[in-house]
Amino acid sequence: MNQIKVLPDQLISQIAAGEVVERPASALKELLENSLDAHSTDIKVSLIEGGIKQLRVTDNGNGIAQSDMALALTRHATSKIQSLADLEAVASLGFRGEALASIASVSRTQVVSRAQNEKHAWTIYSNGSEISALEPSALDAGTIVEVNDLYFNTPARRKFLKKDATEFGHCEAAFTRVALSRPDVAFTLEHNGRVISRYAIGEAGKRFKAVLGDEFSAESVTVDDEAAGLRFWGMAAKPTFSRGRRDCQYVYVNGRFVRDKLIAHAIRQAYQDVLHHDRHPAFVLFLALDPQLVDVNVHPAKTEVRFRDGQAIHRFIFHALNKVLATPTGESNSVTAGQASHNPFATIRSATLLNQPSSTAPTFGASQYPGYQSQIPLHANQPTDFYQKMYGNATESAQSALSEDNTDLRLTDSQNHEVADDAPGFPLGFALGQIHGVYVLAQNAKGLVVVDMHAAHERIMYEQLKQALDNKSVSMQPLLIPVSFNADRLEVAIVNDVLASGADTLNQLGFDIAVLSPSTLAVRAVPTLLQKADAVSLARDVLRELAEYGASRVLTDQRNTLLGTMACHAAVRANRSLTIPEMNALLRDMEATERSGQCNHGRPTWFQVSMSDLDKMFMRGK
Repeated sequence: MNQIKVLPDQLISQIAAGEVVERPASALKELLENSLDAHSTDIKVSLIEGGIKQLRVTDNGNGIAQSDMALALTRHATSKIQSLADLEAVASLGFRGEALASIASVSRTQVVSRAQNEKHAWTIYSNGSEISALEPSALDAGTIVEVNDLYFNTPARRKFLKKDATEFGHCEAAFTRVALSRPDVAFTLEHNGRVISRYAIGEAGKRFKAVLGDEFSAESVTVDDEAAGLRFWGMAAKPTFSRGRRDCQYVYVNGRFVRDKLIAHAIRQAYQDVLHHDRHPAFVLFLALDPQLVDVNVHPAKTEVRFRDGQAIHRFIFHALNKVLATPTGESNSVTAGQASHNPFATIRSATLLNQPSSTAPTFGASQYPGYQSQIPLHANQPTDFYQKMYGNATESAQSALSEDNTDLRLTDSQNHEVADDAPGFPLGFALGQIHGVYVLAQNAKGLVVVDMHAAHERIMYEQLKQALDNKSVSMQPLLIPVSFNADRLEVAIVNDVLASGADTLNQLGFDIAVLSPSTLAVRAVPTLLQKADAVSLARDVLRELAEYGASRVLTDQRNTLLGTMACHAAVRANRSLTIPEMNALLRDMEATERSGQCNHGRPTWFQVSMSDLDKMFMRGK
């Protein structure tokens, strides 16, 4: 007796439907992709009871010829590919010829279509097991696919469907993914007779704004990079628009929505330095490449892909996105990033602030907001010279212009006018004072800027350390008196191992650590940028990283983690009083430093409070 038997075609189709048509949203995705492949410019989706009772997609595409109508509901019948060569370079969204046949096998399906050269439309029906004969019908152009009573003939699958609201939510998500991918196509979504969404044909930016909202559009940066036949473009939200879930992440490869681990990892790496560990970025990003370089025939749902050269794709995406996210808070018209890193007061001098006999801060009231008071006397103590400690002799000339006593911060009308003219070059404005030695208050053309000085300084130091290590130019500052400390056996063993191996890991990081005894180490030099930090704490942190990850990984994979820890040690602490020029120097450095909108841990370093926000707080005009 034969044990192996050929399955009936109907059962084969129902099995295939279980892979392709998981729920109404899966069927909707397949039908929308068919409409796009037919070059439709207007697609309407109508759902009843979450798509379980009825799912209807209407388009104005090329339509299906009369001779192909019956084949459209047949498994593995397609117009997209004809050979293996076609499959390896497929550019269409659909290509297997399974979707419509699978849907028809588990529902009551009606297809009405009219090809462009046909005199009238034709209709064909399927009740799950039988396909009707063709019937003439009336339709201007395009195709209507109506799917009724999904899984009516497979109750075991139907019982796994959720409530109508849940299924509609999945359908809306599928609709949104397709609508984002094609701003050149108009889309309409109806549910139970009510219009939910309608998107007109327009530019990509307008479509992103319409679908994802004004806040996403306002808080996003444009990504557009090309190299070696690859193009990566779209919009990525700034870290300030981070989310608690991955519910606003859309990636497309040649127009197809995908969930690819390689791309996701590259994007996550690009955000690593600017996003808090428990937050997720938001983005709509598109990767375009030669279809022969990507395999889309990986999963029945076609949401997974494989790249022929995955490492190249990963590097390209990472660098394209990282370059955009690394844009400084603002670009100064009179100072470059390199200038700011060597002389933080260069910009301030160019604005004539330090040429005044007293420490001053500009106001924008008279020129920007008529009716506001233009001159407000403020007083600030100047007890420290923390920027001189940070930058050495670079600030001596600037500090010489400062008064040791309390100073009246006031500008004449001519000075107001001069600074106001320069203001567009300084997005973060000019300092007014401090709050409890923690926050710096500044004024710019938009209103009030509040800066977390420790977080901002930490980012500045971190980026300088990264740049120095990349250039292999981390300079050492020998200590006049080496600092010795009691060390455990592991710490001593690590230093001995590094010295014995001939590796210069510690030197590359700017440290010179010697073994004095089996239980004592001495720090003889530290990085120049960190010369005012606690040498022992720095040394222990470096040795801890070497113990956990090894010398090679500390300089590669774990490099940024270690440098972030080192920067945190050197950053200005809370309850540290700064002079007005020191605050302005910090603002100028922020404007010239990459990723300065967030600290090393992803927390924001500054916030803008607009004049309109302030007016609302005080109910002005009401």
